[in-house]
Amino acid sequence: MRNYPQKFDTYFEPFLGGGAVMFNLLTKHPGMKCHVSDVNSDLILTYIAIRDKVDEVIESLENHSKNYHKNPSHYYYKVRESEPSDIEKVSRLIFLNRTCFNGLYRVNSKGRFNVPLGSYTNPNIVNKDNLIATSQILQSSDIEFLCRDFAEISHDIKKGDFVYFDPPYQPVSNTANFTSYTNKSFTDDDLERLANLAEKLDSMGCKVLLSNSKSKIVENSFSSSKWKIKEIRVNRAINSNSKKRTGH
Repeated sequence: MRNYPQKFDTYFEPFLGGGAVMFNLLTKHPGMKCHVSDVNSDLILTYIAIRDKVDEVIESLENHSKNYHKNPSHYYYKVRESEPSDIEKVSRLIFLNRTCFNGLYRVNSKGRFNVPLGSYTNPNIVNKDNLIATSQILQSSDIEFLCRDFAEISHDIKKGDFVYFDPPYQPVSNTANFTSYTNKSFTDDDLERLANLAEKLDSMGCKVLLSNSKSKIVENSFSSSKWKIKEIRVNRAINSNSKKRTGH
C-alpha cells in the first residue's frame, strides 16, 4: 500500500483483529519483526494455535463441520452456548465466525458471543489450505502475540518502528453503533487516549498510521496539522437493510 512507510524497524499492531495489514506486510517483508496484540484473548489464542497446532485446529473444525451439517441450527446454538478450552476454544471461534450472521463478532455485556445463525447453504467451515498457509507464514516470521490494552505498546516501541492503529470505529450516526468486539466498548475517552498516544509516538520518531470512521469526534481528535488525512471509500457488508450495504 502507498500509505506504508518504505522503511521501518519493528511493526506494531495493537488492534490486531483479522490482521489484514500484518499479513500484507509479511508478503512484502518476509521475516519482519512484529509485535501484535489485541484485548480479545480468544483472538490471540487463535493466532497462536494456528501457528503452533494447526493440525489439531483442523481436526477439531472437521468435527464441527460434520456435526453442523446434520442439524445446522441446533448445533450452532449448542456450540454458541458452550465454554470449551484450549484447541476447542479456538475451533469454536472459527466455527462461529464461519456460520454466524455475516461473520460478525459481537459479545454482550457478560462477554458472551450473541450473534445469530447466518443463512448459508454450505459454509466453508474447514478452509484447510488457508489455515496451513497461514500457519506457515506465522511460523516463518518473528512475531510476538500479546493480549493487552493498546497503550501498552509504549513500553516496547522505539524510534523508527511502524505502528498501525485500527481501533473499533466511532459511530457516524445514532444507529451505527450496534456491535461490541469485547464486553468493554471503545469509548470516547479511549479515543482521546489513542489520539494522545499517537501524538507521543510521532514525537518520538515512530511512523504512525491510523484508520477510523469520518465522524466529528475523530476529526476533532486528529485535527492537528501534523496529521495527513486521506479519505477512503469502503464497502459496509453489515447493515439491517441489505440495500444500504454500499460504499462509505
